[in-house]
Amino acid sequence: MIEQLISGDLTHDPVNMPMLVLGLLLAFLGGQVLAWVYMLTHSGLSYSRSYVNSLVIIPFLVAMVMTVLADNLITAFGLMALFAIVRFRNILRDTLDTCYILAGITVGMACGTQRHGTAVIGLIIMSGILVYLRYSYFGSRQRYDLVLNLRWDRPLTELNALSDLLRRHSRRAHCASQRAHDEGEGTDLSYRLLLRDPSRLEDLFSEVRALPGTARVTGLTAQDESEL
Repeated sequence: MIEQLISGDLTHDPVNMPMLVLGLLLAFLGGQVLAWVYMLTHSGLSYSRSYVNSLVIIPFLVAMVMTVLADNLITAFGLMALFAIVRFRNILRDTLDTCYILAGITVGMACGTQRHGTAVIGLIIMSGILVYLRYSYFGSRQRYDLVLNLRWDRPLTELNALSDLLRRHSRRAHCASQRAHDEGEGTDLSYRLLLRDPSRLEDLFSEVRALPGTARVTGLTAQDESEL
């Protein structure tokens, strides 16, 4: 019975199992390339490892969904109805949680349409990918130790004083965000810092707060930044 599950489907148009495995693995590799490109090109303050993992698993799930549908219009309408029910009843904030829901629906539909081989092989490979993403910490990155937020009340031409101070405490300082207030109420600045000595974080905050023209100085560690 196990051999029958793995060797093929029970429908009139069974799937070619070697091609199924090749297609699923190719989708996984394509998703991983896409995730790497996103990690290398992402800029801004918000970065989510869960979203990066979703970029890896979604192409795999879509490939499996297309295999289950196999030009079957009735199955396609059933899949759309299931997605609508899940979206109406649940609000999923984590993209990876959405992938798990999609995976469960896809496996269930594969079993319900008697594509047992597709369900078994897809579930095995998909579980392996999810475990790999979890224990390899794929998507984690720490290019900066700290996100420093402050309001600068002096003219922007006088930012050299702040830049010199940040260079003394950090190996790398990058201004990630700059937003000017109306009516000359200062400018909100966000810097990403790779600190020379993370143990001197309080010294950095003290010197920045003591610098004339700074206000509302706050910091966000890299661990918190990665899950914004």
